[in-house]
Amino acid sequence: MSVWPRLLLLAYLALVPAGQAMADLVVVVNARLGVEKLTRDEVINIFLGRYRSLPNGLAAQPIDQPAHHPEKARFYRLLVNKDLAEINAYWTRLIFSGKTSPPRQVKADAQVFEWLANEKGAVAYIERNQLTPGLRIVLDLER
Repeated sequence: MSVWPRLLLLAYLALVPAGQAMADLVVVVNARLGVEKLTRDEVINIFLGRYRSLPNGLAAQPIDQPAHHPEKARFYRLLVNKDLAEINAYWTRLIFSGKTSPPRQVKADAQVFEWLANEKGAVAYIERNQLTPGLRIVLDLER
């Protein structure tokens, strides 16, 4: 690619407001789950395997986006200020020690919504504009 197309692309990206480029990431559960809110610490503990219990006593089932999904990188950057390489190294150590297992990883976006609808205790992160009836935001990561 020559220099001019790159410069035009950079200029365009600089002019697009951040809100238009990406929607806010939110942590959601099935609205029937009986969980109104989760604290940032609770979400960190659930997604990093420190404990997997929801405030209502149900076992939490964290759901991760596919390995190279841009939302996954944003989620961990916003949640714990770590990139995916650091998160992968973290899980490698824990899996090797036998202490816990990583969140279940979906293969496609639609699977997130399927698991949220059908799995008791499912907790996932999505962009706010993907919110559907039946889901409840329990943590807004960008507020």
